[in-house]
Amino acid sequence: MIRSFMLLIGGLFMFSAAQPTWADDSQPLYIEISEQTSEAYQVQWRLPATSSANNVPAVKLPIFCQLVSHAGGSANALIRRDLYHCEQGLAGETVNVVYPRYYPATSSLIKFKLLNGQQHTRLLGPRESSWQIPLEETPSRIARDYTVLGFQHILIGIDHLLFVLCLLWIAGSVRRVLLTITGFTVAHSITLVLSAMDWVRVPVPAVEAMIALSIVFLATEIAKDQRHTLTWRYPVVVSSLFGLLHGFGFAAALADIGLPQTEVLTGLLFFNIGVELGQVLFALAVVSGMTLLKRFIEPWLQAYRLAQGAKVITSYGIGGVAAFWLVERCMAF
Repeated sequence: MIRSFMLLIGGLFMFSAAQPTWADDSQPLYIEISEQTSEAYQVQWRLPATSSANNVPAVKLPIFCQLVSHAGGSANALIRRDLYHCEQGLAGETVNVVYPRYYPATSSLIKFKLLNGQQHTRLLGPRESSWQIPLEETPSRIARDYTVLGFQHILIGIDHLLFVLCLLWIAGSVRRVLLTITGFTVAHSITLVLSAMDWVRVPVPAVEAMIALSIVFLATEIAKDQRHTLTWRYPVVVSSLFGLLHGFGFAAALADIGLPQTEVLTGLLFFNIGVELGQVLFALAVVSGMTLLKRFIEPWLQAYRLAQGAKVITSYGIGGVAAFWLVERCMAF
């Protein structure tokens, strides 16, 4: 099967991922509101590394909350911290994220923590600036919220999607694609659970570097195009082995979000379901697009003898981007 559509998708990923700030842009503004006493709340927010010093956001609590102390630091500080006195609880109230100049294309991850151990988490899109804090944790609300969080995480995780793209490219046929994706899903679900439940601990920077290395490996296999290797003959073996590694990456993202204290298993289960839904949607889009477009792209590539050259260029491009990530992440150890 000619993987023409894979070449198109790979080229788009290369263009996007080659931008130096892409990885940072996917990092959301992190806001944590924690109850200190029945009337005191601490608001802490961590800015993305790409934030502009003259467009630092503010977190606005309801009008019955008064600022007690401010520990914002310098204009370039990435972490800000305020203490508020509130005449009543914040459950059910609305908090707002306000930028002084303009609203950037940055998501906001808000976490609300209560003294009794409950916590609520919401990821606001770039066009959203307010959130109504839930009154209480319920299984249905947690299932909904964590499914959305998992879905959003996989769709902004360009490195994970590039890895899946390479897997689809190598798998080729529908049957092999289903088997390969199933192996990847089962494997990363195992390590996601082990790490999220704190049964297994691995250093996050090393995991992120190894994820980049896994993309370099697959891109190299595609460039060599030696169909007798284990990767080409049994892609499910490679997807399963590297899937264990990617599961630790998903767990690191979930650790930043936090699991609900009263429904830990529910949050974990539906975060994983959200990841799978995003992954399946991406795979279906790639396979469907390849099926629809190959009849138009393949004859053109064959006529001008560009198929092999386009494949090599795309695979080298993907591998080059992943190699850059590898070096960048190793330097961040």
